[in-house]
Amino acid sequence: MAGRLKGKVAVVTAAGQGIGRAIAEAFVAEGATVHASDIARDKLDGLKRAKKAKLDVMSTRAVERYAEKVGPVDILVNVAGFVHHGTVLDCSEKDWDFSFDLNVKSMHRMIGAFLPGMLARAEENGSSGSIVNLSSGASSLKGAPNRYAYGATKAAVIGLTKAVAVDFIRQGIRCNAICPGTVRSPSWEARVDELGKSVGGTDKALEMFVSRQPMGRVGEPTEIAALAVYLAADESAFTTGTAIPVDGGWTI
Repeated sequence: MAGRLKGKVAVVTAAGQGIGRAIAEAFVAEGATVHASDIARDKLDGLKRAKKAKLDVMSTRAVERYAEKVGPVDILVNVAGFVHHGTVLDCSEKDWDFSFDLNVKSMHRMIGAFLPGMLARAEENGSSGSIVNLSSGASSLKGAPNRYAYGATKAAVIGLTKAVAVDFIRQGIRCNAICPGTVRSPSWEARVDELGKSVGGTDKALEMFVSRQPMGRVGEPTEIAALAVYLAADESAFTTGTAIPVDGGWTI
C-alpha cells in the first residue's frame, strides 16, 4: 500500500526527533509533500525529501507567517509538547502556563492558521483534510503519577480534538488524537537519565519504566507513525473525533 499519501501536502511540528521525526519520515515514504518544522532547525538535518523550517509554535505571529508561506495543506500533525514532572504541589503558575501554552495553545494556533486553507483545499478537490493531534495515555484516559500538568494538558488536547471534529465534520475535515504510552525518544531517554540519579542508576530507572508496561517494553516512534499515516490517509475517511491509545495495554 505504498503511496497512501501521494498527492497530499502535510505539515508536521516537532519533526526534529522522536515521534515527530518518525511521522515526517513515514509521510515522505508514503508519497506526501512534507513541511517539517522544529524549534531547533538543526535537528531537521538529515530528514530527506522534506521542506524544513524553524518554527516556534508558541508564537502566534510565527505560526501565522509559516501558514502563509506553506499555503493550503491536506494534513496537519501537531506533535510539539513538553512533559512536566510533579504533582500539583510541584507545579508553579509559570509551569502550568508554559505547559498549556506549548501542549495545547500551540495546537490552537496551528489549527487556526491552517484550517482555512484546509477547508478551501478540501472543497476544491472534493476530498477530506486530516488533523492529527498528539495527546497521551496520561490524560483523561488514565491518571499517571507525577504528571499533574502534563495529564491536564493532554486531556485538554482530547477535548480540543473532539471540538474541532464536531464543528467541521460536514466540511471535509477530520480531527483525531493519538494517545501514546511510553515511547522511546531522546526526551524519554533524558527522563530516564534524570530518574536514574535518584533511584540508583539508569538501568534501575529503565527497569522501573518498563515494569509498568503491560506488554513488557516501551513503544517505538515508528509504531506511533504507523497510526498517524492511517489517520492522514483516505482509508480512515470514516474516522473522526477519536482518541486512540497506542500504549502496549497501559490504559486497559
